[in-house]
Amino acid sequence: MPPRGAGMAERRVLWLALALLALCAAFLAWQLRAPMGFILGLRAAKLGALVCVGAATGAATILFQTVASNRLLTPGLVGFDALFILLQTLLVLALGGVGLAQLPASLRFGMEVIALAAASTALFGLLLRRDARDVTRMILTGIILGVMLRGLAEMVQRLMDPSDFAVVQQAMFASFGRVEPQQLAVSAVVLLAALAAALRMAPALDVAALGRSTARGLGLDHDRLVLVTLLLMAAMVSVSTALVGPITFLGLLTASLARQLTGSHRHAILLPAAAMIGALILVAGQFVFERLMGSQSALAVIVELFGGLLFLALVLKRRRR
Repeated sequence: MPPRGAGMAERRVLWLALALLALCAAFLAWQLRAPMGFILGLRAAKLGALVCVGAATGAATILFQTVASNRLLTPGLVGFDALFILLQTLLVLALGGVGLAQLPASLRFGMEVIALAAASTALFGLLLRRDARDVTRMILTGIILGVMLRGLAEMVQRLMDPSDFAVVQQAMFASFGRVEPQQLAVSAVVLLAALAAALRMAPALDVAALGRSTARGLGLDHDRLVLVTLLLMAAMVSVSTALVGPITFLGLLTASLARQLTGSHRHAILLPAAAMIGALILVAGQFVFERLMGSQSALAVIVELFGGLLFLALVLKRRRR
């Protein structure tokens, strides 16, 4: 017999799916005029990027918080954005701005994804070998790593000429307007595969959320599960970051909203809910800016503002306890 409230959580996930479909239709069709095919193509590419990045960030944050055993951490908070900037800087230094521009888009995207996935798996694995339940230590370690990686990136950037530095500076901020269809297709395939694998692992993730000692006592190979989860999370975050750039606080926002709206601790509910909420936030924000306000304001800046405020609120609430 399912626990009381389980049906309500599933209905809320269904409502989230319907809301996302309606919002996507509005994003594509709002004030559509000739040439319709060309405009729909541009809108569909941007919409696909918004949905992929929001879904990947939300689901990856749920996975990271589960293996880290706390709800305040996201991949961005422990230095992933700084790692992305350093890798972009090294790539431009090695190839030059002109050489990087001459690379096929699919080859560059593949290089970025592989480098980010490998580096992020090593980074998060190093952090989680320590006591991840000590939130203060995890946050401080992440901040120190982030400062160190940014310092290395800035040191390398000082060796560049202004044109190469402009290429790096463009990559520092998330942008949904420069997405290639081939990259988007690869991102969608990787994201769907990672989400499907994570959903298959949902019962094991529910047990892992009880803590390492409890999970091992129940017969779960916790260390192997953490490794597989890190690989899935690194694939999601690497693909979304390579696609548009880093967004630090979006994951914290989506994970918190998913838990509040569903009221569930089951990963079979939390993962799709967080994925759809992340997509809803980005699509709704872009729709308001572009269609209703006619503004070109950076959506990532607004998301970071509200996500940062939420992080401060959660930290202060935890301290009061």
